[in-house]
Amino acid sequence: MRLLDLSSPVDAAFWEPDPVKHTVMSATEGARHMASEMKAHFDLDFPPETLPGGEFLTNDTFTLTTHTGTHVDAPSHYGTASYGKARHIDEMPLDWFCRPGLLLDVRDAGVTAIGVDRIKAEFRRIGRTPEPLDIVILNTGASEFVGTPRYFTDFAGLDGPAVHHLLDLGVRVIGTDAFSLDAPFTWIIDAFRKTGDREVLWPAHFAGRDREYCQIERLANLDALPPYGFTVACFPVKLAGAGAGWARAVAMLDD
Repeated sequence: MRLLDLSSPVDAAFWEPDPVKHTVMSATEGARHMASEMKAHFDLDFPPETLPGGEFLTNDTFTLTTHTGTHVDAPSHYGTASYGKARHIDEMPLDWFCRPGLLLDVRDAGVTAIGVDRIKAEFRRIGRTPEPLDIVILNTGASEFVGTPRYFTDFAGLDGPAVHHLLDLGVRVIGTDAFSLDAPFTWIIDAFRKTGDREVLWPAHFAGRDREYCQIERLANLDALPPYGFTVACFPVKLAGAGAGWARAVAMLDD
């Protein structure tokens, strides 16, 4: 078996709408911190020099949203559900997140919301349609711009009927290498200004108010995948009560 990393990094050097903050406690600082803790909690004088080299352990503190880096959106992220309780990320069944994958190449679509016809055409092109619970992934080409402002403006999303078509086929997890499964904010706002049609407002996400499903956003390395014949593992971090969770997404392929 060959493992292929499908995850984009969390990097404080990247451009993000909500910037990532990364603070590092050095090993020397860790020793001073431990000395302070020893005194406060155990009333023990514990000079940092007690430790080998005057060092203890490093520690990293990241401040970021649950939608930074590769992550899985839970049903509760989409808003109030019409079908009942919208589950949080820690409540989702694990077997949704280790399933055969299908890759749809939509890199030529441009900045738009893709409809059902394009999805059906891709299934015909690759000669395969998803089985229930298969994971369908869109290669939009957005990962080329990761870490830059273009990552948030140059990609294709799905419209509402396209999402419902995939759900009709039994898909419960839809992935993309883009910032969002919807078209970019700029495209959505422009379409709404021109038409006044509320159906153009984040339809891929709002479809999750009517039917339970998850999205994997901000995937990477999709160019290295075949159209099918691989398994996707994308278990979300178990964040209690959260609307999303970070994931280390990996494709498993027969070598």
